[in-house]
Amino acid sequence: MERGMEQKIDQTLIPKRTLPGGEQIPCMGLGTFGSDKYGADVVSKAVYGAIRYGYRLIDCASVYQNEAQIGQVFKRLFEEGEITRKELFVTSKVWNDRHGEGEVIASCKKSLEDLGLEQLDLYFVHWPFPNYHAPGCGGDSRNPDSRPFDVEEFMGAWRQCEELVDLGLVRYIGMSNMTIPKLEAVLPLCRIKPAALEMELHPSFQQPELFDYAVSHDILPIGYCPIGSPSRPERDRAAEDVADGELPSVAAAARAHQVHPAVICLKWAVQRGQVPIPFSVKEAQYMANLQCAVSDPLTPKEMEAIREDDKNCRLVKGQVFLWEGARGWEDLWDIDGTIVK
Repeated sequence: MERGMEQKIDQTLIPKRTLPGGEQIPCMGLGTFGSDKYGADVVSKAVYGAIRYGYRLIDCASVYQNEAQIGQVFKRLFEEGEITRKELFVTSKVWNDRHGEGEVIASCKKSLEDLGLEQLDLYFVHWPFPNYHAPGCGGDSRNPDSRPFDVEEFMGAWRQCEELVDLGLVRYIGMSNMTIPKLEAVLPLCRIKPAALEMELHPSFQQPELFDYAVSHDILPIGYCPIGSPSRPERDRAAEDVADGELPSVAAAARAHQVHPAVICLKWAVQRGQVPIPFSVKEAQYMANLQCAVSDPLTPKEMEAIREDDKNCRLVKGQVFLWEGARGWEDLWDIDGTIVK
């Protein structure tokens, strides 16, 4: 038995979130984006330890380049009898360069093969356009083929996701990195509505309008960068970025509860109602992350103080996806309230 793995969290204590149709999933998952810092072997080792400790929601993506190694972890855990497939909720995502006709389905099948699974629980369109960048590229990198969001182009990818449900290859489908204008344009065209919306969510970037929009449309918000992603790539760093742990409200709550500020960020996320998917390769950290969801909640006063501390500080600006003629990264996010074409 590996060090520390004699400890396991009581599954009955973990709060649940409800998907459309009534199925419940854990209130927190484990992200697997190793950024540019952690290789597939390191990430997959963390997945093994985290599942043994009690994580049941694992957020994957083809572009993370570690699904094959994570698949070996799943195989090992199933063989050890540590967990059954039914107990896990596994997500993956189609990358931007696979939006073409037939490509979404092919990409999903490759993820299933790599993960060693017959079915994914939730499959996302990772970004709402086919713009992509090379792994590990710099912030100034641009692809000459990049172009603005197009409703029909997006729906071509989404209809393939719907077909994946029809084929029984995925159970739910979701969207990621969307905006309200984009959602308003595509939701009326969907035969199968998204069950979840993956979006950047942390105390300094709370996206209240988009969060409320998703909830009002019975779409579960799943929050990435829940502690401000201190390991995010250099291309996603800017001088004006705000460190969540330094927000007065977060720092004060950390002192009051005698925990690391990252734990406060996760408590806030869970109590707000989103599903945070923090990433950590360190055993003590991923254990503390999940444990914080089941003990010592923030007070209403602390929750309100954090709400008021929102700085509207987007960390993942996506500038590497910009097209020729774009005014800036704000065009990716319809900052003026309209879809830029």
